[in-house]
Amino acid sequence: MALEDAKTKIDDAFTRGDLKGLSYENAFAGATSFLRRKYTKDLAGVDLAITGVPFDQAVTNRTGTRFGPRAIREASTLQPYDPPYGWDFDPLSEFAVVDYGDVAFDYAKVWETPGLIEAHIRKILAADVGTVTLGGDHFITFPIIKAYAEKYGPLALIQFDAHSDTWQDDDFDRIDHGTFVYKAIRQGLIDPAKSVQVGIRTTNPDTWGMNIIDARTVHEQGPQATAQRIRDIVGDHPAYLTFDIDALDPAFAPGTGTPVWGGLSSGQAAILLRDIAGVNLMGGDVVEVSPPFDTTGATAVAGAHVAMEIIALWCWARR
Repeated sequence: MALEDAKTKIDDAFTRGDLKGLSYENAFAGATSFLRRKYTKDLAGVDLAITGVPFDQAVTNRTGTRFGPRAIREASTLQPYDPPYGWDFDPLSEFAVVDYGDVAFDYAKVWETPGLIEAHIRKILAADVGTVTLGGDHFITFPIIKAYAEKYGPLALIQFDAHSDTWQDDDFDRIDHGTFVYKAIRQGLIDPAKSVQVGIRTTNPDTWGMNIIDARTVHEQGPQATAQRIRDIVGDHPAYLTFDIDALDPAFAPGTGTPVWGGLSSGQAAILLRDIAGVNLMGGDVVEVSPPFDTTGATAVAGAHVAMEIIALWCWARR
């Protein structure tokens, strides 16, 4: 295909026959699957599934992240024409990447949602397919990690965030995005010694053994040195990457539930994600995009690019 195909190509999410290859249709038209990938529940021949969790029950301040997956998909329509800039390969042409759609749940039965998310991810992993998830508040990472740890054992967590999410909470029935890392440690889902939190800039007196690279350290030492430190901590341990969009400074991503100043720039995040290539990445997510609080769409654009980088990192680990 080539760019001139835009005059005849439309709705690739439903009409494309091949699971691999770039897509050329007008950015302003057509079905907005993530990166114009094929929408399908058939995992035969699939390498990586993009899925959404439109859930925002546990937001500290500003609700709206339930619209994150939709906004990220829409923002991604500007990206599927070319390989991601700076990589020397095209993950969409080398790997079969599909849009698996969203998790279904009853919004009036919130207590059922964690189990539904976990089962949704477990079903994909059972087909030996990886996942990149679009959220959704940060709680969704907890049931996702449970499914991953069941398959791969305790994970190295690479967490980009303004908040450590390790506040102590021993009520495991509570659905709270601010305590999911603590609970993951307590349940043995992640190995704190192999895990790292990047961009932190809020106070939490107990790290529970997690390695922390706060935002100031990134600013002072630079993203290249930070990426090397991440690689040193994680090593070749099976890893999961979660990117809370509030890791970015509000100047770059105002549409989030819990904005905190002094954060990473989008440029720093791009270098950090690119320079950790080679980690043994099993899956990842980008969460907390809250489009009602960003009429420019910049936060969703950032979320779409983060998701693309996670895809490239996942594919790079399997080349």
